Amino acid sequence: MGTKRSIRKIGNVFYSAGNFFRENIIFLLISILLILLSPFAIRVLVASSLSDRVFYEVSDIPSQRVALVLGAGLQDKGKPSPVLEDRVLTAVELYKAGKVEKIIMSGDNRTLDYDEPSAMISLAIQNGVKAEDLQPDYAGRRTYDSCYRARNIFSLSEVIVVTQKFHLDRAMYTCGALGIKTYGMTADKREYLDQEYVYVRDTYAFLLAIWDVNFRRPEVVLGDKIEI
Repeated sequence: MGTKRSIRKIGNVFYSAGNFFRENIIFLLISILLILLSPFAIRVLVASSLSDRVFYEVSDIPSQRVALVLGAGLQDKGKPSPVLEDRVLTAVELYKAGKVEKIIMSGDNRTLDYDEPSAMISLAIQNGVKAEDLQPDYAGRRTYDSCYRARNIFSLSEVIVVTQKFHLDRAMYTCGALGIKTYGMTADKREYLDQEYVYVRDTYAFLLAIWDVNFRRPEVVLGDKIEI
């Protein structure tokens, strides 16, 4: 008899759990959906607050002394990726239009065989920018690092950030939160591989950016101040 009672009790527990799950499945699904979608809602709110300082045409953007170009990866033999190439070429357009006087090329150079800033500078010189108007930032390993160093190494209080639209609001938010008034210049010159995936990935990276500037404040490679 004791064994039968135990089996019935176990059966009742599973039955109750099943009823609870069935009765609350809609609530659970909605909760999971809200958690997954909340980063997109946050991003939309932040992007809308920055929209008046985002520009799609070089002729429309207010002139600033310095443009900050953010790294985006190299291909084989150190050639800029399509995303990075378009960022550099957009900065060249700003320079030739008289919208900026100097360009900071900020990227990753933590190993001897990977040098984003030098590749960016080489491409800019090939397209008509004077070498003396180009400043490498070899410690721009992440967007946070590039913005932090722009404020604390290069002493900038205003800058034009050059990057693609999928990344621009995060970059502007990060630089703004670190004390730089930022104007955004979109560098979208073509369709990019896996654009939808990149946007989703960058949306969740937005949460990390908010965490970094408000709570974590990660260490950044620093050094002597540089005047440009």
